[in-house]
Amino acid sequence: MAEPGRLALVTGASGYIGGRLVPELLESGYRVRCLARSPEKLRDHPWRERVEVVRGDVVSGEGLVEALNGVDVAYYLVHSMGKGGDFESTDAQGARTFARAAGEADAGRVVYLGGLAPQGQELSAHMASRKEVADLLQAGPVPTVVLRAAVILGSGSASFEMLRHLTERLPAMTTPRWVHSRVQPIAVRDVLRLLVLADTLPADTDRTFDIGGPEVLDYTEMIQRFAAEAGLARRLVLPVPVLSPGLSSLWVGLITPVPPAVARPLVESLRHDAVVEQDELSDLVDDHERIGFDRAVALALRRIDEDRVDTRWSSAAWPSAPSDPLPTDPDWSGGSLYTDRRARVVDAPAEDVWRVIEGIGGRRGWYSWPLAWAARGWIDLAVGGVGPRRGRRDPRRLRVGDSLDSWRVEEIVPGRLLRLRAEMRLPGPAWLELGVARVGGRTVYHQRALFHPRGLPGHLYWWAVTPFHGVVFGSMAANIAARAEHDAVK
Repeated sequence: MAEPGRLALVTGASGYIGGRLVPELLESGYRVRCLARSPEKLRDHPWRERVEVVRGDVVSGEGLVEALNGVDVAYYLVHSMGKGGDFESTDAQGARTFARAAGEADAGRVVYLGGLAPQGQELSAHMASRKEVADLLQAGPVPTVVLRAAVILGSGSASFEMLRHLTERLPAMTTPRWVHSRVQPIAVRDVLRLLVLADTLPADTDRTFDIGGPEVLDYTEMIQRFAAEAGLARRLVLPVPVLSPGLSSLWVGLITPVPPAVARPLVESLRHDAVVEQDELSDLVDDHERIGFDRAVALALRRIDEDRVDTRWSSAAWPSAPSDPLPTDPDWSGGSLYTDRRARVVDAPAEDVWRVIEGIGGRRGWYSWPLAWAARGWIDLAVGGVGPRRGRRDPRRLRVGDSLDSWRVEEIVPGRLLRLRAEMRLPGPAWLELGVARVGGRTVYHQRALFHPRGLPGHLYWWAVTPFHGVVFGSMAANIAARAEHDAVK
């Protein structure tokens, strides 16, 4: 348990680990402050009312010193995996800025979760960047504890989703040589516990610890043991020498919901052995028995079956231009705005319509022309976008910041409005709004698609797809209304 009144700052609280660490810290007795570029993304989390949220950015330094003032431990859980561009310099700048601000604010210590990689070998760009971030934080004036983990096993983690979908969807597969690399996977529950325990080390501790589960496996063994735990037949795995990390990531993106931009750093991290040489953290602070691979898989599958996935790998937002105007601006200042509006009177209570709206996407689909939605998603995947199959965190409930297939929940007013922002690759930002209202004693479903074109390509794109709007958006409105009416008479 934490000392009474001890204050923890969590960066990356909208991400996979950060979103789970916050309740762990609260349960351990910490006061928690979250740093977020967009605080509204934390609005609907169940722990929101128990934490302080501060607007800030680790790269620009906005709000950092203020956020770090009075902090006993600061968790740095920010990185740019899958975000393209010059991510190395962005990550390095963020680490330098954060380390400097932590010193100015006289923070007690920094804790960073990095990647487990072998010493003395040439690393992939992403693994080298993770190591550079650790080095920069430890070079700062505040004592820093770095935990390095390999594959993290938990419902919704990118590593777990990649393993799960490859195993479930492919009874036989050809795989790259990295399936024989030795890996020491660790359950997400153990990662969270160790992150909390890292703050119980002596105050001047400034070093790196490798963390892992109790077993060392290769990826083929993980596939076969996952299959056994999931009740599947043994898989046929045929390694081939010709699949580069780039081709492997495209292959993973084709089979799993993890897009190539995210799959590539995961694949590249598996090219080398990732094994804990000495588990010194256990000797110092951790007397718990680590969760084994089979139990970690069983726990994750149970949470998926029970629809209790708290955070997912896609919880962190896909990159978008922060200066993009919003469709809620009272006076549209972004130039042209194309709009497709639909409305239908529905012979059903408003709450039945809302239930359909909030349940859209994922396994239920989009109540429209499936071939068109699928084709658009596969085109997006082919050009490096997020693709069509990220699914949703919860089959019934949405919250601001949730990923929803190729979209992100930008706003939700329960019972009234759902606004989604497109995260597919487009020549301009796009939104889809779905809502319900009572008008003159009748239930009215309303739908609005908006597109802000960037340059000539944006205008050409809108006019090229306009002929299909009647089928895509028209059928969506009709089918959502029909579904609500069907549910209302059950």
